[in-house]
Amino acid sequence: MESKKRVVIVGGGAAGIFAAALLGETTSNLEILVLEKTRQLLSKVRISGGGRCNVTHSQFDPKKLTASYPRGNKELLGPFHRFQPQDTIAWFAKHGVELKTEEDGRMFPVSDHSATIINCLLDAAKEGGVEIRNEHGVRSVERTNNGFRLHLDNRDPIECHALILASGSSPNGHELAASLGHTIVSAVPSLFTFNVPSSPLLDLAGIAVPDAELSLKSIPFRQRGSLLITHWGFSGPAALKLSAWAARDLHACNYRTDLHINWIPSHKQEDIFQDLLTKKRQKPLKNLEHENLYLLPLNLWKRLMTLSGIPFNSSLGHVPDKNLKLLSEKLTQSCFAVEGKTTYKSEFVTCGGIELKEVDFKTLESKVAPHLFFAGEILNIDGVTGGFNFQNAWTTAYLAASCIADRFR
Repeated sequence: MESKKRVVIVGGGAAGIFAAALLGETTSNLEILVLEKTRQLLSKVRISGGGRCNVTHSQFDPKKLTASYPRGNKELLGPFHRFQPQDTIAWFAKHGVELKTEEDGRMFPVSDHSATIINCLLDAAKEGGVEIRNEHGVRSVERTNNGFRLHLDNRDPIECHALILASGSSPNGHELAASLGHTIVSAVPSLFTFNVPSSPLLDLAGIAVPDAELSLKSIPFRQRGSLLITHWGFSGPAALKLSAWAARDLHACNYRTDLHINWIPSHKQEDIFQDLLTKKRQKPLKNLEHENLYLLPLNLWKRLMTLSGIPFNSSLGHVPDKNLKLLSEKLTQSCFAVEGKTTYKSEFVTCGGIELKEVDFKTLESKVAPHLFFAGEILNIDGVTGGFNFQNAWTTAYLAASCIADRFR
């Protein structure tokens, strides 16, 4: 009887373990081996979402879903037609894990514990006969007539017929791919908050504005959404999304640029100025502090007044038109000097990895080295915060596993 074909997966994270589990439950003629260089499996799953694990996002339109990926949006359109969040939900439900949707669209296990997802994935892999070896680092890989030979740290080499590299943003995974002929796009940070030590708003830390628009000097990206003032600068969804889309440009300027904030993007600057002039004409004895026309948080409104040279206790009739004009400018184009970045919570995401043009996105197989596949963050794909990076892991792992299963069935 012909011996089983062996598939080796390098990386015991979300993409690697999911690919292994899928292979295990869809084939019976494969030997599936996962090599993880550390002691711990699924480490990012463990810390994601503050320990709750943001499994995916409730965006079920593939085209709209791709809009949350600064890099990889075009390449993921086809894959998302084959495996998208609805399929993720169905797979976990089939394995006894129900997901819930929060107001912002993020999806978590009903248990609110990442251990639920970890146990589900590991149980599925175990049930499928997957062998997982921790503390098995791969030093190098070479092509053979039948596939690949992997040289390990202080261990005997391992041969396999198909290889999935799912080692995340690890430089080791990039080096292995490069040794097989792949181009690596250098990794730079993505998803971070802005450090603005000179901001006159630092003492207002904790104030959130539900709808603000952010842009950067000489960098062609802007984002609109909720913004949080912090004791070091700015955070919140709008800041994080902007950092992701502008990741390479911000790295190129060493995270030093001007950040422009429109606090009320639904209004034009000239209209705001006219509103203020009308209010001055209609209520000259009123204090502008009590005429918060745009329902901004009161302390922020007062601070923007101060920055426009308008004293709290002066009546509208005594405020010069030039100061009202300055206030309209502060409301729509406040400018802050960014001098660095801060990692968002404990989640560190990078952009960079395998050059996407060298990968077949119908199968996730290398166009350079046959029987070599990729899954997850090792690819030059990254999503904004909200479960999108995990969805990339599930989708790419699914396509790689499906192709291997079909090929060796």
